[in-house]
Amino acid sequence: MSVEPVASVGDAQGAVAHAVARAISERRSINRFQPQAPPREVVRRALDLARWAPNHHLTEPWHFYLLGPETKQAVVELNAELTATANGPAAGEAKRRRWAAIPGWLVVTCDQSADALRAREDYAACACAIHNLALYLWSEGIGAKWTTGAVTREHRFYDLLWIDPALETVVGLVWYGYPAEAPQSRRRPLEHSLVELP
Repeated sequence: MSVEPVASVGDAQGAVAHAVARAISERRSINRFQPQAPPREVVRRALDLARWAPNHHLTEPWHFYLLGPETKQAVVELNAELTATANGPAAGEAKRRRWAAIPGWLVVTCDQSADALRAREDYAACACAIHNLALYLWSEGIGAKWTTGAVTREHRFYDLLWIDPALETVVGLVWYGYPAEAPQSRRRPLEHSLVELP
């Protein structure tokens, strides 16, 4: 998608608006990464910006877990085991190789709530936080992918990350790194989903 400059505001603000529009429209989920990990300070800056997501009643329900090499490897092995059980040893080994090559690993969780409305609003806030994170990383030339595969619902996954499922639920596993490729993506025209009321 090509984003046109915003003409109705001053030059400086128009440039900012254009940069924001480009980041939103050009960001892609990345499946293949270059091997080098992005600088930790850039990732921490992205996480700091992630927490500015809208959240009803300022509950700030998110938690961020940055995975180091040992935890990452344990998750890779767990997922390879689950894949092998479901699809056979060759599939498990292929998954192990693919996941082991991903440079950056982050898990986002959300506070549990017995109140159904708050739980829904808090989950939405965490989704917004992940989007903030992905947009900022993209502006730094770093791609990300938010995944909610079966491993993220496995009790052993929670154990590996020292997450108490009575207190937090996993919203997603986020991989990040410099893209080895950026896939193309399309969206239906706005008119497909827009209803304008009087």
